[in-house]
Amino acid sequence: MQNFYSMVNIQAVLFIYLLVGVYVRKKNIINIKTRQSFIDFIIQVALPCMIFNSFSQDISLQQLKYASLILGVSFLICFFSMGLGKLLYHKYPFEKRSILQYGAIISNAGFAGLPLVAAAYGNLALFYASIFVIPNRIFLWSAGISLFTEADMKTRVKSVLLNPGIIAVELGLIKMLFGIPVHPAMALVIKNLGDCTGPLSMVIVGTILAEINIKTVCDKSVFNLTFVRLIFIPVVVMGVMKTLRMDPLATAVAVVLTAMPVGTTTALLAQKYGADYEFGSKCVFVSTVLSMITVPILTLFI
Repeated sequence: MQNFYSMVNIQAVLFIYLLVGVYVRKKNIINIKTRQSFIDFIIQVALPCMIFNSFSQDISLQQLKYASLILGVSFLICFFSMGLGKLLYHKYPFEKRSILQYGAIISNAGFAGLPLVAAAYGNLALFYASIFVIPNRIFLWSAGISLFTEADMKTRVKSVLLNPGIIAVELGLIKMLFGIPVHPAMALVIKNLGDCTGPLSMVIVGTILAEINIKTVCDKSVFNLTFVRLIFIPVVVMGVMKTLRMDPLATAVAVVLTAMPVGTTTALLAQKYGADYEFGSKCVFVSTVLSMITVPILTLFI
């Protein structure tokens, strides 16, 4: 029950950040062009700093074992979600099929999930979460992007290897395993930049949601994907991890990150590659708003 109240409080704070984002978009303080600059800053600077900082702690061999297990679980979740998406949405036209299948695979685990896990469960959980999102990033730039375009293998591999989040994990692991020190001033800079990730990412999500006409979101397909993304997949993951008697903290991280809403990249890729951008935006909007309710409820059963 304590986790439930903690998550409710955190979600309430994140919701206020969303409202700030809606406000600054409505007032045109942040427009479409400047929003992309903020997104680039989060993905390339703030989020990698937060990930790297999560490795600034003493990790036991047992915790490393849990981290490797959670990495394997995350890969299995991605494969399961990809298969589920193909099964459920293969009859839809490309404009919607690409979005529905992508949304089933790719959540907002990195953009919004990592700050949420850090706030709710602490640095060790953030370490697990940083490992957990690796497959999500890999699938985003491989199977995910292939749903919108036929990118060649070289481009996909390059996108994965040069992803700032993946590089931050690699550097963090090297630092942690070999005990490489970081100058206190640099460590403080990295920490402070990482701390910007949560508030700033939710403000930017709010600027995206501000462009949605709420009266048009009542689409059966949108709520279908939202149910799959927020409830069905997380419940399956929770059941499997409890059956295997996984570490409670690792289980909580896996369930919370799996229960994150449809990734904001869904709408951005849809707009770039000629899919239904408005439909993608609706999926992001509905799943993001409802996740404020579903995530705290799921924590009651972890």
